[in-house]
Amino acid sequence: MTKEVDVAIIGAGSAGLFALSQVRKKTDSYVLIDGGELGTTCARVGCMPSKVLIQVAEDFHRRKIFEREGIEGAEALRVDIPEAMEHVQDLRDTFVDRTLGTTDNMDAAHLLEGYAKFISQDTLEVNGEEIRAKKIIIATGSTPVIPAAWQSCAENILTTDEIFELEDLPASMAVVGLGSIGLEIGQALSRLGVAVTGIDQVESVAKLADSVVSDLAVDAIGKEFPLWLGSVANLEMHEEGVKVSSGDRSVVVEKVLASLGRRPNLDKLGLENLSIEIGDRGIPVYDPHTMRLGDSSIFIAGDVNADRALLHEAGHEGRVAGYNAVHEITAFKRKTFLGITFCDPNIATVGAQLDELNVADIAIGEIQFGPVGRALIMAKNRGVLRVYANKTDGRLLGAAMACVKAENLAHLLAWSIQQGLSVQDLLKMPFYHPVIEEALQAALYNALGQLDIKEEVVELEKL
Repeated sequence: MTKEVDVAIIGAGSAGLFALSQVRKKTDSYVLIDGGELGTTCARVGCMPSKVLIQVAEDFHRRKIFEREGIEGAEALRVDIPEAMEHVQDLRDTFVDRTLGTTDNMDAAHLLEGYAKFISQDTLEVNGEEIRAKKIIIATGSTPVIPAAWQSCAENILTTDEIFELEDLPASMAVVGLGSIGLEIGQALSRLGVAVTGIDQVESVAKLADSVVSDLAVDAIGKEFPLWLGSVANLEMHEEGVKVSSGDRSVVVEKVLASLGRRPNLDKLGLENLSIEIGDRGIPVYDPHTMRLGDSSIFIAGDVNADRALLHEAGHEGRVAGYNAVHEITAFKRKTFLGITFCDPNIATVGAQLDELNVADIAIGEIQFGPVGRALIMAKNRGVLRVYANKTDGRLLGAAMACVKAENLAHLLAWSIQQGLSVQDLLKMPFYHPVIEEALQAALYNALGQLDIKEEVVELEKL
């Protein structure tokens, strides 16, 4: 017997749950299908436990400036790693429980625990049962990548799926892949006493396209633990652990953290049974403004489309897919890009980046954080902020930064870019003293002097 519903959502992660929030507004005829452990990637193995670990490491690391502030006794401070990891897990469980609030109260008619496979364009099979749906949303998330060549070292390799489950930390670790997750966790582990070596095949970190920002970040973080950039990592078993080689350098470590990105969970969905276009990377071709696959009744949202693997983007895409599954197809604007790496200094990218812009057409406003008063007080004045603006009219286009409180500055800039504001508009805004935002004010003045606009810019607004 075939069960018929208006909407079937495959995946109960962030994108799936946000899609569900829209679907429920219009119909009770839906199923949410998930075969894995419930609880989102962000809460269980991503954003949240990593930030707890980072906070513990940051608090412990802060002891290194106590002496200059006249605070004595720093040398007596110790960190109990098992207790710290238990704290990470306790808070992680709290965050997971919050995400389970939606699914905990769902009955068996609406929540199917099993793996879905397409039989046809409108029919799924789950646990031997057929589900026919007028609209289907694919929100199956992603899985950490581990190269096949590393399988001989599998017992010594961790991903974010395992690292937060550790009761204790290894004495040494190589972190391979220095995107946001690798950089964050690598620095946190180093600050907690693990001998960390960071490795990436590219010359930058956190996917930075601006070499000025990347160079500062590499130099600042590289003072805490070695960063080997520009060569592929090779692994082989060694009597004392894993030998990790990159270029002409090598190190033997107890464990390796594979932070090489995540692959979309598409391989078991039976996409070959659909009449849809598949792109070069094996991802179904979809409209990012509607999340629809071609002219079909199928939508895709979240990490599974391998576009913007960030929680707030998964939320946006899930809402769009869910809305369009129960309304006439509507195109929605994408939000201004916003990416934050919670290392120290924070790294953030907003809007368009240098590799997307014609440098001849833009003004680049820059401020080095050395003399920024608030940053100096905090002992965090190693940093740089670069804003990109259209030379013709001053409209803000993007920014990149490695500095203290970048997580906050990036939001201000993202909101400004999304509203179409210019350098001139922002300079009319209030800036308190002394605050980190004064660095943004200085960067904006630096950009202002490079604009083609000749008339005087007055930082006052007439009544």
